[in-house]
Amino acid sequence: MFKKIQLVLLVVFFVICSCFVNSSPVYAYTEGEKLLMQSWRLVNEAYLDDSFNNQNWWSVRTTFLKKSLQNQEETYQAISEMLGTLDDPYTRLLPPRKYQDLQITTSGELSGIGLQISINPDTHQLEVVTPLPNSPAELAGIKPRDQVVSIDGIDAETLTLDEAANKIRGEVGTTVQIEIKSQGDSNIKKYNLQRDRLALTSVISKLDESNPNYHIGYLRLNQFSGSATQDLANAIVKLQKEGAKGYILDLRNNPGGLLQAGIEIARLWLAPSTVVYTVNRQGIYGSYDADGNAITDAPLVVLINGGSASASEILAGALQDNHRAKLIGEKSFGKGLIQSLFELPDGAGIAITVAKYETPAHHDINKKGIAPDLNVIQEPISYFEITGEKDQQYQAAVDYLIGDKNKILAKG
Repeated sequence: MFKKIQLVLLVVFFVICSCFVNSSPVYAYTEGEKLLMQSWRLVNEAYLDDSFNNQNWWSVRTTFLKKSLQNQEETYQAISEMLGTLDDPYTRLLPPRKYQDLQITTSGELSGIGLQISINPDTHQLEVVTPLPNSPAELAGIKPRDQVVSIDGIDAETLTLDEAANKIRGEVGTTVQIEIKSQGDSNIKKYNLQRDRLALTSVISKLDESNPNYHIGYLRLNQFSGSATQDLANAIVKLQKEGAKGYILDLRNNPGGLLQAGIEIARLWLAPSTVVYTVNRQGIYGSYDADGNAITDAPLVVLINGGSASASEILAGALQDNHRAKLIGEKSFGKGLIQSLFELPDGAGIAITVAKYETPAHHDINKKGIAPDLNVIQEPISYFEITGEKDQQYQAAVDYLIGDKNKILAKG
């Protein structure tokens, strides 16, 4: 009898326990919470500073999961605030549109009609800098310095430069209407141009023949995109054939781009040597080296200023420390950190600082910058004044290459 009672009580106990188990609520994370947790996890696994700015990163996760994350705006705001606790401006959330724009920039391709535009500092008018080769704009006959009067019926004077650029861009196959007025012509021409896929021009080059005894190849690198290395190599070969004896590589106001592009471009100029050292969160050094033949051993001057950052500084530091080039201009920006991009499930992205770099001579330039060999300070000039008489940094580079020591000393 006692055993039967024990058996009955045991059965009742298990029934009660199973009821409690089956009735316990299972928490389902919202999409916003999932996105925040994934962002947290990516930082947890990859971020350079394993102290996470001297804070308990698990506690940070708990704090931000308590916030309202009911829609995309609230979620993005919470993720941005969470990343902000790291006190690192380069580790940041990129909403879908910004993430796509960054991918387009670094890939070297976009869609549009192929107009590079700028604001003329004298007239304050929107002008064409240059149409891209073989683009719809070039094929239509639009020329550099043409004034942009309107875009899709909107007066260009009412648009910022970014707004104008965004209106010109668009999906392949769609049409944009643009009104143009050429210099010295009072007539306004109207163009209906179909957008196409374009290859971005990361390099602008020309042969400076102002000195008959010493032709100089000028190379302006606008960005470190996926196509930049090949674009620059092609430009160097072309200038060699045209008779260039020395080169000026202009990295001014180049904010960087792809790390790999910076390394590959350094290899174009260097004999076997170290290009850059990287240091990860464990303090372990890695390095990228040049191990082949340089495309040219002709004299080289690199122009830098406060807008030269990231991959620009990797390249400038490699050329300076390996005694391959003279740096002329102003101290660079001082961004010695490396970011990796991670895509989130909703199409957004997150940039995370994963390492820092040092120049071949082990200079840590983060927040310090690279000092030029010849410091030449100049007031801001317009795009159209680059390489002209007002461009004192360019003129100093020319003087160095042709060996005019008096002018070099006067500028320095």
